[in-house]
Amino acid sequence: MTTTTISDRARGFTVGEYITCLTGIVWREGLRFLHQRERFISALVRPLVWLFIFAAGFRQVLGISIIPPYETYILYEVYIAPGLMAMIQLFNGMQSSLSMVYDREMGNMRTLLVSPIPRWYLLFSKLLAGTAVSLLQVYAFLLIAWFWDIEPPPIGYLTVLPALVLSGLMLGALGMLISSGIKQLENFAGVMNFVIFPMFFASSALYPLWRVQEGSPMLYYVCQANPFTHAVELIRFALYGKINWISLAVVAGCTAVFMIGAILAYDPSRGFSRRGPAGGET
Repeated sequence: MTTTTISDRARGFTVGEYITCLTGIVWREGLRFLHQRERFISALVRPLVWLFIFAAGFRQVLGISIIPPYETYILYEVYIAPGLMAMIQLFNGMQSSLSMVYDREMGNMRTLLVSPIPRWYLLFSKLLAGTAVSLLQVYAFLLIAWFWDIEPPPIGYLTVLPALVLSGLMLGALGMLISSGIKQLENFAGVMNFVIFPMFFASSALYPLWRVQEGSPMLYYVCQANPFTHAVELIRFALYGKINWISLAVVAGCTAVFMIGAILAYDPSRGFSRRGPAGGET
């Protein structure tokens, strides 16, 4: 029996076994999402408040000039739509990380990470599951926004999909990396607020960067260095069938860095071995 087990592990896992693992994690995340309807509603309330209320007030204050990828003057609501799509993914990535902290305290994550499946694949499967959930939320938002006269080219709903997947992976990996250093569930909300709001407001989600540069050159460079800015611009260009190559490179690079960091941080021999069975200090 022992010889057979060792030989099986030496051969590695089959493609079917990897697919089964991925399916199980995605299915679990999907069921959790379905059972938490308030999570879906709250994910839409935030961007819709900006779209219906704040945009109405800022429309006359923040005029939008003709800047790529737009070829004509646009309403403020149209400009902020890509930023609100990225906001949905940002909050979803952090909420998915919250479930990681909860699972770790309950002992589920420890069991998952010590399974024979490679740790990097387990975390990547979790990341894909969270990204898939965020895509459902984003397209639900686009459907509502369509009734608000936010109508990108029909092909844009398809061309934006790869950008949404990549930005969702980046923001989810960032949340996963942050959650690896949080030892108690109670500390999560404070840390997330410290990350979410600076990333969102110091970006091009709500206002073009040329306006930021006019008001504060230093803040302009901060916005340029913000990965969330490039996620927004990647989505903005893709929604109109174009590619922002600089944003694509930044988002892809940050995704790789955050994911590698999360894999190393979630190494049981480095992190979880120092914690008790329920995630407390030993």
